Amino acid sequence: METLDPLDAMMLTAELISSPMHVAVALIMTPPAGTSSTAFVDELYDQALTAADPVDPRLRRRPYRGVDTGGLWVWREVDELDMRHHVRRLTVAPDAGMTELWELVSELHAEPLDRSAPMWMAYLIDGLEGGRLALYIKIHHIVIDGVAGMKMIADSLSEDPDRRDMPPFYADATSPEPPRRRGLNPLSVVRDVAGVAASGLNLARNVASAEVTNLVGGLITPTIAAPFGAPHTRFNTKLGHQRAFAATSLDHNRIRAIQHAAGVTGNDVVTTLVAGVLREWLTAQDELPEQSLVALCPVTVRDRDATAGDNGHGNQFGLGLCPLATNRDDPAERLRLVHEAMAGVKHQVAARGPGAMLMVLMPSVVPTALGPLLPFSSWVRPSYNLPISNVPGPPRRSYLNGASVDEIYPVSVVYDGMALNVTLCSYADQIGVGYIADREVMADVDQLIPLTETALAELEAAVGVA
Repeated sequence: METLDPLDAMMLTAELISSPMHVAVALIMTPPAGTSSTAFVDELYDQALTAADPVDPRLRRRPYRGVDTGGLWVWREVDELDMRHHVRRLTVAPDAGMTELWELVSELHAEPLDRSAPMWMAYLIDGLEGGRLALYIKIHHIVIDGVAGMKMIADSLSEDPDRRDMPPFYADATSPEPPRRRGLNPLSVVRDVAGVAASGLNLARNVASAEVTNLVGGLITPTIAAPFGAPHTRFNTKLGHQRAFAATSLDHNRIRAIQHAAGVTGNDVVTTLVAGVLREWLTAQDELPEQSLVALCPVTVRDRDATAGDNGHGNQFGLGLCPLATNRDDPAERLRLVHEAMAGVKHQVAARGPGAMLMVLMPSVVPTALGPLLPFSSWVRPSYNLPISNVPGPPRRSYLNGASVDEIYPVSVVYDGMALNVTLCSYADQIGVGYIADREVMADVDQLIPLTETALAELEAAVGVA
């Protein structure tokens, strides 16, 4: 048995009192010339059920906790997977558009994953307008994080449009040795405790240093968010059981042009873009706070070239709080402040380590998530209003058994205290933007799509990009 990492165990436990904690991706594809989407999906589905390829080791195990594990969450290997459980085939109404597809994705994303099996599902969907099809895959966050998940998707694709007989998307791309089983014996426990104690002093110093930086910085600069320093918004509430999803695609070259003109990073640009979208939407609802909204931003420490055989399992990221400058009218000034804030977040994660930053933010994250469940939630200010993530996808146009992957959209997680999540994913010369929200809080999430184009045009004008 292999124990779950503390962060993963916390996610799994939190799900019992909150919302499902899985992430997902939707691939929109055009089948090869001369092949209908129905025939192509039939072929993919049949292959998924009958292929003899080894399954990715991350998808062959499930979480388990019992008396025999001492109450600890551990991983249990599953010898034989029931692919009819994990892979489903769906057909939408004839010539359904993206609106209808996103409604279906919203329904699928609201359903929790079965803990009695490896926690992932895939849906092959045909019938879209233009003869296209979709592949929607959702995986629990304890199994994989966004960066590793997108790499797993990229590894299942090919840049060769003529390649056929590709392995299924769930196949192991590297064929590493299976994860080593580790028993829960006293010697291993003593060894682990000794290792923690040896590094504990350094971790404590980094945590204390980061706490002081955040507390002091939050008092003297608008680019550092202090704990419990975010304004109350409609997003910081208890969730219902339904989801609403919408997505759009941006020209990556437009983002690069702003990036170079302003001397910032691409992540700064898209984070500022989302800030502009939220500012406009909240203004239209007459709900824009005088104080800036704050985003919870993950910073990956995973090597983008890492394989599933080394550190492809679980979650490897730090967290930081980024003020979004939504109280500033000038998009250029908003971009400058976001750039300074994100530079500070990345510096703290790099200097103190992701573990220290997670520990620093846990006392802020947990009350933000649990606050809406308490009767006195209005007394406790949230530490952030929503998460914003930016995940790298395949850098070049890709194909699946000759089908062109036209667009890739991330579908992330929402939970109590955080009813809106914005995740972006680069792919070739595009950036897919996925907005997932609780339907009771934000049923009109599709209104953010035109606002995204408006905010991008405003940023271009503000930095002088034609």
